[in-house]
Amino acid sequence: MAGEAIITIVGNLTRDPELRTLNNGSTVANFTIASSERRFSRDTNQWEDGDTLFLNCSAWDSSHAPLASNIANSLAKGMTVIAQGRLVQRQYETENHEKRTVVELRVDQIGPSLRRTTAQVARQQNSNGGFGGFGQPAGYTGGSTANTAGTGVTDPFASQTAADDDPWASGEPAF
Repeated sequence: MAGEAIITIVGNLTRDPELRTLNNGSTVANFTIASSERRFSRDTNQWEDGDTLFLNCSAWDSSHAPLASNIANSLAKGMTVIAQGRLVQRQYETENHEKRTVVELRVDQIGPSLRRTTAQVARQQNSNGGFGGFGQPAGYTGGSTANTAGTGVTDPFASQTAADDDPWASGEPAF
């Protein structure tokens, strides 16, 4: 939509995401991202924190993407995240009948920052039995050639075999 303010923010979660189910059955995750400007001071020859922006965020589950639920199950207070979404403004009235206006980020995409951490990602199977709207998981499904013995790493594709109609499954060319 024209005129939407789409932004990307990198920062730390100030609290665990709060997952709520509304009266209409919708599920929303609410959380706050704190993003501090970092700048190098030539006076002290060190990096220093500048002002901090605290941005309230919301993410919603939909019929094709359980974003709010995934956030609540995957992210926690203190994690550095990268979030992208639309700035939205909403108004409400307090118990004292005062009108208030807030700006928040309606999150479309979010994930952990891998700059100083690692993450294990698992693709969620949707209710139709497919992965992300497709009939099979993404990636190579012809078997594993990785040597992970003794490393504690498991290969999720190790037990899968190539399909009979896969022209690359055998050493012979298909033509």
